[in-house]
Amino acid sequence: MNKLVQFIKESYAELRKVVWPSRDDVVSSVKVVIVSTIIFAAVLGLVDVLLLLGVQAIF
Repeated sequence: MNKLVQFIKESYAELRKVVWPSRDDVVSSVKVVIVSTIIFAAVLGLVDVLLLLGVQAIF
């Protein structure tokens, strides 16, 4: 039980050292992820359609 208490105290001490990002940083990062995901999905969708058309043209 003593090791568990020590672990929790050390974990809390480490979390106090963390420099958390500001709200603006988080919002900016989320925007980048959303835009990147949409672009990547569009590219993959286009590749899928082109491959489907290619396979249908062959068979």
